[in-house]
Amino acid sequence: MWIADNWKDYELIDASSGERLERWGDFILIRPDPQIIWKSPHASLLWKKAHARYSRSETGGGHWNENTLPESWTIRYGELTFCIRPMGFKHTGLFPEQSVNWDWFASLIRGANRPVKVLNLFAYTGGATVACAHAGASVVHVDAAKGMVAQAKENAALSGLQNAPIRYIVDDCLKFVEREIRRGNTYDGIIMDPPSYGRGPNKEVWKLEDCIDELVSKSASLLSDDPLFFLINSYTTGLSPLTMQYILQQHVQSRFGGHLESGELALPVSSSHGLLPCGASSRWYS
Repeated sequence: MWIADNWKDYELIDASSGERLERWGDFILIRPDPQIIWKSPHASLLWKKAHARYSRSETGGGHWNENTLPESWTIRYGELTFCIRPMGFKHTGLFPEQSVNWDWFASLIRGANRPVKVLNLFAYTGGATVACAHAGASVVHVDAAKGMVAQAKENAALSGLQNAPIRYIVDDCLKFVEREIRRGNTYDGIIMDPPSYGRGPNKEVWKLEDCIDELVSKSASLLSDDPLFFLINSYTTGLSPLTMQYILQQHVQSRFGGHLESGELALPVSSSHGLLPCGASSRWYS
C-alpha cells in the first residue's frame, strides 16, 4: 500500500456514511465516496462548518449545495501549485492520492541523469505532467477533454512551468498511441490513468476491463530501447493491482526485464488515524 501522507494543503479530516470531509487549502468540502461503507460517528465539528457539500441526485449526477466557495483557488504540494475548481460529478480537478506516484516517477526522472521523455495518457488536469516536467522531463500530455487540457496548462503555469517542454494534445488516447506507433516515436516513461468507463471517438461505450490489455500492449510498443518506467492507475473495483501487474509483466517486463510492484493507494484519515483506499497502481521500472 502507498500512502499519500506528505500533503500540507490537503487533509482528509474524517470519513463516514459514504462521505469524505476534506480540507483543500482554506476550504472544507464534503464529497461522496462509495468506498466509505462504514457509519462511524462524525468525529469532527467541521462536518457542520463545511463551505460546500456535493449531493447526488436520484436521477443521476448531482450538485454542490451550501456553497460559499470561490470559483477556484490554489493549493501547493511541495514546489508544485494546482488550481482547485469544484465541478460536476463531485470532482475538484485533482486526485491527492496520486502524489505518491508523482514522488515516485519524479525521483526516477531526476536519478536517470539523461534526457527523459514521458507520455501521459488520460492526463486529466496534469498533476503527473507537472510533476514530471518539474523533475526535468519533456512530456506529451494527452486527454480527450479540451477543458481538462486547458486546466493542465493552467497548472503548469502556476508551478512556473509555462515554458517547460510540454506538448498538449486533445485526442482519443488509443488513436493517438496508434498514430505514434506509425510515426516511430518513442518514450522513456509512460503514465496511464484511464477512467473506469467512457465513450470512444464514435460515442461507443467502453469499459476499462475490456480494453486495458490492448491499451497497455500498444502503449508498450512506444517504449524506447532504454525505458525508465510504466505506470498504470485504476479506480475500477474489478481490476485488481495484481491483474494490472500481470498485464505489465506480459507486455513490458517480458521484453525489458526490470521490476514490478503493485498495490492500493490510500489517504490517511486524520480523525481516526485510519486509511481510506483510493484506487490502485501497478508500476514497472528498469
